[in-house]
Formats: sequence, C-alpha cells, structure tokens
Amino acid sequence: MGKGVKAAVIGGVFAVMLGGAGYGTYNIVSALSGDGGGSGVAAEKKSGPPGEDEVEETTAGFFAAWEKGEAATAASYTNNDAAAEQLLTAFGDEAHITDVTITPGKARGTTVPYAVKAKVAYDGKSKPLSYKSELTVVRGLTSGRALVDWQPSVVHPELEKDDTLVTEQSAAPPIEAVGRDGSELTKEKYPSLGPVLDALREKYGEKAGGTPGIELVVRHTAGDAPDTPLLTLAEGKPGKLTTTISPSAQAAAEKAVQRFAQSSVVAVKPSTGEVLAVANHRTDGFNAAFQGQAAPGSTMKIVTAAMLIDNGVTTMNGPAPCPDTAVWQSQTFKNLTGMKPDEGATLADSFMRSCNTAFIKLIDEEPLTDASLAQEAEQRFGLGRDDWKTGIASFDGSVPAVGGPDRAAGAIGQGQVQMSPLNMASVTATAITGTFRQPYVVAPELDGRQLARAQGLKPGTAAQLRQMMRLTATQGTAQEAMRGLGGDIGAKTGSAEVDGNAKSNSWFTGFRGDIAAAAMTEEGGHGGDAAGPIVAAVLRTGG
Repeated sequence: MGKGVKAAVIGGVFAVMLGGAGYGTYNIVSALSGDGGGSGVAAEKKSGPPGEDEVEETTAGFFAAWEKGEAATAASYTNNDAAAEQLLTAFGDEAHITDVTITPGKARGTTVPYAVKAKVAYDGKSKPLSYKSELTVVRGLTSGRALVDWQPSVVHPELEKDDTLVTEQSAAPPIEAVGRDGSELTKEKYPSLGPVLDALREKYGEKAGGTPGIELVVRHTAGDAPDTPLLTLAEGKPGKLTTTISPSAQAAAEKAVQRFAQSSVVAVKPSTGEVLAVANHRTDGFNAAFQGQAAPGSTMKIVTAAMLIDNGVTTMNGPAPCPDTAVWQSQTFKNLTGMKPDEGATLADSFMRSCNTAFIKLIDEEPLTDASLAQEAEQRFGLGRDDWKTGIASFDGSVPAVGGPDRAAGAIGQGQVQMSPLNMASVTATAITGTFRQPYVVAPELDGRQLARAQGLKPGTAAQLRQMMRLTATQGTAQEAMRGLGGDIGAKTGSAEVDGNAKSNSWFTGFRGDIAAAAMTEEGGHGGDAAGPIVAAVLRTGG
C-alpha cells in the first residue's frame, strides 16, 4: 500500500458514498446536545439502560445516515462523534466503499448485530464487499440520550484502536511463501502464521519478484504492524519466498497451542538456527512467540547454570545445596510448595528439581558480580544486544546488570529478566550444541543481512548443560511432559509469577535430536502443566 496516502485514524466515522437501501428513507432526527454532539431542542434526560424502542430508533438513524454517506449525522448518534466522523469519512474517501446497504438482525438487549453489503471501487476496478458486525446502544452520560457505543469495530470487525481502512495499490507485492519442503504456507492452512506472512510480505514482497495489486486493507497506524488485507480488487503477481518453516512442525505447533489460551511456541534447528515453527493462540493476535517480553522463570536457570560453571563456582556434580529458604540482601526466596530441602544436593540435583534457593545461594560466590549474568547471556548466548535479524520483527531478550534483590531474582528468571519463546528456544539450542546460531525464518542471503554472533559455550559447559537437561526430562520436573518421547531428549521447566495474576505463567523448553522448542502460556501454572505439553507435541514431529 502506498504509505503516502492520507490515512484517517480509526476512531472516526466513514463517509459512505451514495446509495443504500435499508434505512435510506428513515427521517433522521436532529441530534441533541450531549455525548453525541450536534444541537437541537433539549429533551427530558433519561436514565437506566436504553429501552427496546430507543435501541431501534438509535440504530435506525445511525444506519440510515451511514448508508447515505452522511458521516457527521451518523456520528451524532454515537457517544464519540469526533472519532466516529473521522473513521466514517475514511470509509468512503480512503477506502472507496460505496453503495452501502445495512441489514440489522434481531437485537439481543442493547446489542444489535447487522450485515453490511457494499462495493469497493478504485482505479477502474470494483468488487462486492460483505461482512457482519455488531454494536451496542448505551445511555449518554451527560445527555441521557440512547447512543451507539463507539468502537472502531462498528465500522468493520477487523478494526481496532488507531486503525483505518484504505483501498489503493499495494505497498508490497503478494508473496507465495513456501516451507523448507517447498509446499505453500497459507493463512488458511496455518492460521497463526498470519502475522508472520504479512510481515514477510511487507519486507520481502519486492525482493521476491512479485508485482503489486489493488487491495482494501486495514492500515495499522500505531506501531510497525503491516497492513492486513481484507479484499483484493486486482491480483498482483506473487513472488516466491522460501522460508525455514517445517510444515509438519508448524502443523503440530498450531494444534498444540489451541489447547491453552494465551499460548505461544517456537521451534528451531540447533545445528543451523533455522526457525521450524512459530505459533500463537492469543486473543490480541500479537506474535508473542517472537516479540513477547516476559519473565521466563526457571527456564533461565540454563543460563545461570552456565554462568556458575564458566566462572568456576561449581560443576554439574559439584555442590549446590537446596535449603528451604535463601535470603539475599534482606529478601527471602522460597522454593515451590512441597519441595523437600537437600543440603547435600549437586548442581544437577538442584537443576532437575528446579530448586530456587540453590541458585540464590551461589550467586554471591567469587568471582561473580552484579554484571556476571548479563555478561553470560550476551557473550555466550547472544541475548540482550538488540542485534538479531530474524527476517521479521523479534525481541532479543533482556538480561540487565542489576544489584539488590533483582540480582537474585534474575538468577531464577524473575526480576528484570525478560524473554520470548524464541529466545528460550535459542538458549536451549546454544546449550546443547555449545554454539550460538542466531535464529532466522528467511535466509540472510536473500537480503544480505548479517546475523548476530556470540562466543558460544566451552565444550565442557555445553556437555554439562545437555546432561542436566537430559536428567530433567527423564527424572526431574519435565518427566511427565516428556514421557513417551524417544531419542536424545532434554528439557527445563519454569513458572514465572506476575503481579496481579492468580496463577504463574507456564514456561517450558526442551530438545529432541536436532530440534529445540520453547513455549509460554500466560497463567498456565507450572511449566509442565501447559507449556510442557505444547513443546512435547512439537518435538514429537522431529522437525
């Protein structure tokens, strides 16, 4: 889509061009002063929920004005006339939508469903448009009038705050995205790949050799999200774009995240860094798998254990006592309820049981400093440097150098540490191979990107991390989730507490052969409860 075209922000009203049957003959009442704007003779102020007659009268007036393209009049029937008028105007002027007919359905109290039929015409091309939405009628706070509760979705269900509708030549040609096996990847077959495919089109449409078409799109004016196509008036020529996605792993990821709300998962190939799968099951459509920023809980102990080993504090078979509590600078840390203390525990014991206090007790050993965990994350695991170039927008993790209680909290994946599932899948890949290979979904050769680099781990450190993860998957906290998986397997569980949430976020990362995966489920509880089954399902495909 050409970005130079004037975009009207979604809070407004869209001016529809001529036409419209349904309510075209309705005698629109002059708007009274108050929440809906306009002027006229004051009426007796009412209170309480709008009645059936008021709902019918308000929606009839609103629909009739919308059909006629009378944006200001339609806006006067809403409780945010300025925002409504702006978007309703864009509906006609920027989106080029004409011949509007609105058919209301049976009201459910103050909520009215309706169907919209119209035509989109631009540059000699036109196509019919139809969709369904709904609105709610509320009582105006100051006027007492029955008014349409203004939301961008009133205009179109795909619209959210700060969005608008635009019809024009596409900013980017369409793409035919294909997986590593050459098969096509589509939103219909892999729904949660939608945001990824949109992002790939925006960035690589021209490089892939396609030509643009003409489309009606949702333009997201906030943030850097690509346009969301709604209707194609003229087909462009798609360019072929090869990705690293494995259709079998992607299919498993799509199915697995559907089991748990607000879940995300990423799988990578440790030997190359190629992203094999990325899936999200979220109400907001956000690609949290790549861009999420949340405390990773005890999955972070992979990095912390590497720090302890690399700095000579302990080894896999060295001491890591697990008391009931650990106090760090006046703050007391505890273990999961029911965990028995073990003063004679090794690092492997405390790792596979996910003992918080063992890690807290060791972080003040020399030569460790406030910066040691950050240095390990950045230099060995390639995290937190803001230099990953995956092919689409992604978060690189954040492990700041901090003192006080946050230094101890960071060692167990709380405090100021933030990760995405992509970051934790990469951590596992680095841990088991000893080499940091920056994840990517499109080969860097396509556009000359320079992938991020890091030192990676000493062979001895990587060998110990891999063995501790094996023990965790076969004898520790990840045993139940990983049950039934054959081959060389390993894992680490995590649960992260979030202020205000009743349950902790569930984290899990694991490997099987040459595939590593990580998942997060908001308020999913323990790592093995929700995120664990998601990761296991993806690992079961073998990539």
